[in-house]
Parts: sequence; structure tokens; C-alpha cells
Amino acid sequence: MKIFPSFLCVFFFYFGHLDTTAQTLNFKTSSVSITEKNERGKWSEWSDFVKADLLITIDGRKNRIVVNSPEIQVFTILSYGEKSENVANKIVPFECIDNNGSKATIFVITKKKESDRMQFYINYSEVKFVYNIYNSN
Repeated sequence: MKIFPSFLCVFFFYFGHLDTTAQTLNFKTSSVSITEKNERGKWSEWSDFVKADLLITIDGRKNRIVVNSPEIQVFTILSYGEKSENVANKIVPFECIDNNGSKATIFVITKKKESDRMQFYINYSEVKFVYNIYNSN
């Protein structure tokens, strides 16, 4: 019976620690660009960046990403990809499904050679969006 209190302490410490490692990150956007796949399956050139003053929230506790655009986009995170880093970029991927049931891959990319400029990509099979972002936490 003496093991039970020790087990409870370990159980609550372990699972309590897991909960605190999940974070909520807030980003502000400054601009957005898009590209679309044409009827031949080729991607168009990226559009010029246009001003976009939005809030993006990545909520690790709720496994959700919200893009507060005029039409709010809500993404359920299905899996957290492997973070990767090379000489030029740090990349954090997310496999998601949006509020319409469409699959999307989302990336948060930090451009190390560009003063750690950050970008937020939403990649669908037929269209891609990239937002220039900065941390607002």
C-alpha cells in the first residue's frame, strides 16, 4: 500500500508536466501571398504580398490552429511533424484538417539567413497561402 502514494505522485507529476509543455502561441501577420495550381497541375507564380493584419493562434492544448481572417479558418491538428533545421531554415510542420474537412499541411518556417524572419504556410492540394508573421506572445 506504500507504493500507491508514490505511484500517485509520479502519475500526477508526469501527466501534469505533459499538460504544461503544450503551449499557446500567438502570431500577428503583416502580409499574405498565394499560389494556385492550374488545370495542368502546375503552380502559378506567388502573388505579390498584400497587407494582412490578422492574428494566428496555435493552441497545443486543444490541438487547434486558428487564423482570424475575415472568414475564420479553424484547423484541427492531426499530427505534429518532425521539426527540422538546416543552414537556412527552421521548419515546424503540422498535418491538419480544416473546418470544412479539407486536409492541409501547415508550416511555421523561420528564415535564419533573413534575421529570423518567420512565415506561416497553409498548403492545400490546389492552393497555398504564405503569411509573413511575427511573434505576439
